[in-house]
Amino acid sequence: MVSSVSTSIVFVTAAIALALLVAMLVLRPLWKTTRGPALALGTGVVVMAGLLYLLVGTPAALDPDTRQPPDSIADAIAQLEAELERSPQQAEGWRLLGRAYGAQGRVAEAADAFAQAARLLPDDPDVLVEAAEASAVARNDRMLDAQSVAWLDHALAVAPSHQRARWFRGIAYRQAGDPAAAARTWEPLLTMVDESTAAGLREQIDIARSEAGLPGLPPPASTADAVAGAVIVTVDIAPGLADRVPAGATLYVIARQAGGPPMPVAVERLPATGFPVEVTLDDSDSPMPTARL
Repeated sequence: MVSSVSTSIVFVTAAIALALLVAMLVLRPLWKTTRGPALALGTGVVVMAGLLYLLVGTPAALDPDTRQPPDSIADAIAQLEAELERSPQQAEGWRLLGRAYGAQGRVAEAADAFAQAARLLPDDPDVLVEAAEASAVARNDRMLDAQSVAWLDHALAVAPSHQRARWFRGIAYRQAGDPAAAARTWEPLLTMVDESTAAGLREQIDIARSEAGLPGLPPPASTADAVAGAVIVTVDIAPGLADRVPAGATLYVIARQAGGPPMPVAVERLPATGFPVEVTLDDSDSPMPTARL
């Protein structure tokens, strides 16, 4: 009975400690100038994650006679390694081990651990991105190799809006000397991230577009300039069709009522050049005064 109570106390204490550490880590942006505390917190999270895993990861770990709580991160890693040697099909265990190795700077071992997790969870985009990133970090040139690119491609096939997968895939395109593809891969992220993140992202996209000989993105519409009820769309053209657009061609951007008549409620007419172009449709673009957005 005493052992059971002791086990519960250890588990609850570890869980509370982990929750506090994670909450503090989330506030890391407030401490951009203090790398020491952030590093300490990150290491603490890894230690506590290992503790929790060793406590509840397997039924055998619930037996206080067989469980030896780790005294240090090195001890936690050793116990986790032993557990995975006994039961190597635990994908989450490999992820924890990869993070613990990474916290210790053992980047090659971290890459191997994440690769094992990706093998066990081949359709989990988070795991695939972790494996690709760890593989690049482990390389002296920080390049995303063919296996990493395959992981990222599959992650995007499973989850096209996965932000980190899309970001790293764009980096891979740029590393491969295809900045136009990098820009195309990153541009959808502008609709997924907050305004502060989008500003830095636009800079990277414009750099990639410049490298590809493409014009920069049009400036974002400001809140002050936005028209109430307006619809803002970005129109682009597939690279394979760009050379087939005749000189002087006209682009029509048309909005129709969903499920309504074919008559447009807004139309914009502009030259078919300078793609991608941002178009704002509002009631002033309606061909009929009674048809309104």
